[in-house]
Amino acid sequence: MLDTLDHYGIKATFFCVGENVARYPDLFEQIKTRGHQRGNHSYNHLRAFRTDLAGYLANVEKADKLIGSKLFRPPHGELTYAQYRELRKKYELVQWDVISRDYNAKLSPNEVFDIVRKGVRKGSILVFHDSLKAEKNLRAVLPEFIEFCLAQGYKFDVL
Repeated sequence: MLDTLDHYGIKATFFCVGENVARYPDLFEQIKTRGHQRGNHSYNHLRAFRTDLAGYLANVEKADKLIGSKLFRPPHGELTYAQYRELRKKYELVQWDVISRDYNAKLSPNEVFDIVRKGVRKGSILVFHDSLKAEKNLRAVLPEFIEFCLAQGYKFDVL
């Protein structure tokens, strides 16, 4: 993904799971070194509705010690009102309007491309995943999607 973004001269915002940053510090350093923005995506990719307030906040703070960003994107887009109220005191909370579903093994690269192609518009925040589950779809779709967007006159930017 980093090489593809470099090829097109595009910077992205990577919302990182803290345990992955701890497990792959060299990759996290590459994200920073290559000029990409980083954001917090919790330490363990918690489900907000299944986690009490204190536990959720502690998990986000644990990730922040590694990631060091004022951006936070909640896993699955979920937050209770109490979590939202507390997190917005310290973080800029980020949601998306197009999720690629690239992680879904039942979807082909063509289906993933159609999802993002049909959903993108000026100002969109799109979610792609740099996980093993998403790898097949991401490798096929990301370059094609970037070229589609550039041909439509879209610009890419970080948050």
